[in-house]
Amino acid sequence: MGHIRLNQVSKSFGDVQVIPPLDLTIEDGEFTVFVGPSGCGKSTLLRLIAGLEDITSGHIDIDGADATNVPPAKRGLAMVFQSYALYPHMSVRKNIAFPMKMAGLPEAEQTRRIDNAASALNLTDYLDRRPGQLSGGQRQRVAIGRAIVREPAAFLFDEPLSNLDAALRVGMRLEISELHKRLKTTMVYVTHDQVEAMTMADRIVVLRAGMIEQVGSPLELYHTPRNAFVAGFIGSPKMNLIEGPEAQKHGAAIIGIRPEHTDVSKTEGLWKGVVGVAEHLGSDTFIHVHDTGLADTFTVRITGDIQVRHGDTIHLSPQMDKLHRFDARGLRID
Repeated sequence: MGHIRLNQVSKSFGDVQVIPPLDLTIEDGEFTVFVGPSGCGKSTLLRLIAGLEDITSGHIDIDGADATNVPPAKRGLAMVFQSYALYPHMSVRKNIAFPMKMAGLPEAEQTRRIDNAASALNLTDYLDRRPGQLSGGQRQRVAIGRAIVREPAAFLFDEPLSNLDAALRVGMRLEISELHKRLKTTMVYVTHDQVEAMTMADRIVVLRAGMIEQVGSPLELYHTPRNAFVAGFIGSPKMNLIEGPEAQKHGAAIIGIRPEHTDVSKTEGLWKGVVGVAEHLGSDTFIHVHDTGLADTFTVRITGDIQVRHGDTIHLSPQMDKLHRFDARGLRID
C-alpha cells in the first residue's frame, strides 16, 4: 500500500500563495521525484503530504482514505530529512529502535525489524557504534533504517544526500534505488539535483513557483519536454535554447538543441563560434562556445578525439531531427 492522491491542494503563508491548487497522483510502489529550482515549493509539497504543514485548501488521500486532517504520526508515512537527526549518545541499534520503542512494540518484534533493516542497509557490523563513529553515508543509512522499521506505506525523502560529498552521493543514490527495488514501497523524493531525479525516478514531477510544469518518466521529460522551462532544466549540461531570427527560421519563437545533438567541425557547419572553455572528462568533452550570435554560451558535448583549445574557431550543426521547437509562450510545438 502507498497510493497518494492530491486533489486541488494549495498552500498559502498569510497572503502569499506558495502552492497554487494542484492535482497529483503517486501510484503504489512508485519512486516519484519532486525536482525544481530553489524556492519552487518542492519541500513544502512534501511536508503537506507528511502532515508537517497544514494545507490551505483541497484534500489528500492516502490509500483511499482522506488524510487531510490526520496527524503526521498516524498517516503511515516515514520521513527522512536532509539532517540525519540521530541521537549522538545512543548506539545505532537504539537509534533505529527509537520509533518502535515509542510505539510500544514488543522487544522481539523490535529485534526482528532492526536485524532486517540493518541487513538491507549493510549496517549489521555497526549496530553497537554511536553516530559519531560513522561516516556521513553510514549515518544517512541509519536514518533510513529508522524509517524502514516503521514499515510505512510510503517513504518521504527531503534532499537526503545534500550533506554528502560527491562520491558518497553517487553511492547513496545507488543504495536508495536498490532499496526501493527490494522493498517495493512507495518513495517520494525531493531534490534540486536533476541528475538525481533522472537516475532514480520512475516518474519526475518538475515544479516551478509552486506549479507542476510536467510529470513523466525521465526519458519522457528528456525527449519531449512540454515547455522551454522543462527543456532547459532537465539534462546535464542543459539544453541550448535559442530565440530570435535563427529560431524563426525553424518556425518557432524558441528552438532548443541538446549539447550531445550538435555536431562539431573545424571547417564547416550551420553556425560558428569561438571555444571558451573545454572540459575534458575522459570519454566526453564539454565545449562552451562563445560569439555564436545564438546565446551567451552554447554548450556542445563531443566524444572521440576531436582536439579543441581555448580560442579555436569551430563550426556547429544541430541534428535537425533532434531540434525542439517552442512558441512565444514557451510551449512545445509538435
